[in-house]
Amino acid sequence: MDYGMTLALVGAGLAALMAGIGSAIGIGIAGRSATGVLSEKPERYGQMFIMVVLPGTQGFYGFLAAFLVMLNLNFFGEGGAVALTTTTGLQVLAACLPVAFAGMVSAIHQGKVCSGGILMTAKRPEMAFKAGVVYAVMVEVYAVLGLLVTMFILLKGITWPQVTLG
Repeated sequence: MDYGMTLALVGAGLAALMAGIGSAIGIGIAGRSATGVLSEKPERYGQMFIMVVLPGTQGFYGFLAAFLVMLNLNFFGEGGAVALTTTTGLQVLAACLPVAFAGMVSAIHQGKVCSGGILMTAKRPEMAFKAGVVYAVMVEVYAVLGLLVTMFILLKGITWPQVTLG
């Protein structure tokens, strides 16, 4: 019995789940700092908003990878999903791991960097973009690299079976 489809869907699920968990944690870290600062300086909301939402992008990257897997499996198309060998399913699972792990870890650390930027912005609002956002974007680069590796493998490194309509 081939477990290809199961393995591929586990990969897609891990990409969305792990990156999403990291984003939720990262946003939570940054959000706690922002609510503390905003309780005393509500006029700084606009400066802090971007730093609170930045760790959420990794969740979108994981979702994008999962969606690409499902598209290649013809998950939403006519004729049903394609049949995968166990080997191809393992390839898909392995392809999803870069965005899953890079997304989770970078989102958590980006939340910590954003939290620091938020606290700095409370005292030095002119530094909000220069240090707060720029430093957070430096962490984001590694989530983007994880997504790119996953996409390159999914789009160029795997020979997907073709859908045959009756």
